Amino acid sequence: MQQDWHLAQINVGRLVAPDTDPAVAEFIAALGHVNAMADAAPGFVWRLQDETGAGATNIRPAPDPQFVVNMSVWTDPDSLFGYVYRSAHTPFMARRREWFARFEGAYQALWWIPAGHVPTVDEGLSRLWLLDRYGPCPQAFTFKARFPHPDQAGPAIDMQPDPWCVGRA
Repeated sequence: MQQDWHLAQINVGRLVAPDTDPAVAEFIAALGHVNAMADAAPGFVWRLQDETGAGATNIRPAPDPQFVVNMSVWTDPDSLFGYVYRSAHTPFMARRREWFARFEGAYQALWWIPAGHVPTVDEGLSRLWLLDRYGPCPQAFTFKARFPHPDQAGPAIDMQPDPWCVGRA
């Protein structure tokens, strides 16, 4: 019997200033709109939110208060790719250097999950570690080297993301 699979993603960053600072105010103000775009995007399944449902920027998985995490689940890689790189979200991605410090190592990881599974922040952070430690592999990969889901065989596929958006420093 073939398993149904969804694609999970995590992306992390360190804000250039505290979230109350004017240097990141435009980014913080846009989060509601960006999250609403994701929620309405084709293929969207789930996104990480705090207990108020406001988003993930209040979730602090590290001692550094400027370290933020975002996670979501999508039905397929093309849906996530379209949202991230070919939608109204893309201009925000292009400006990330204004709001986020250069990140050492992997800041985005993708992995397959059984449909219905809700990934945890620790699970996502472990995928970033795998990507940093071993490079793209079936358990943690990027759009530049996307692996097929576990019921499929085949080599990694380069989805040809814009060079400034490949998920690794």
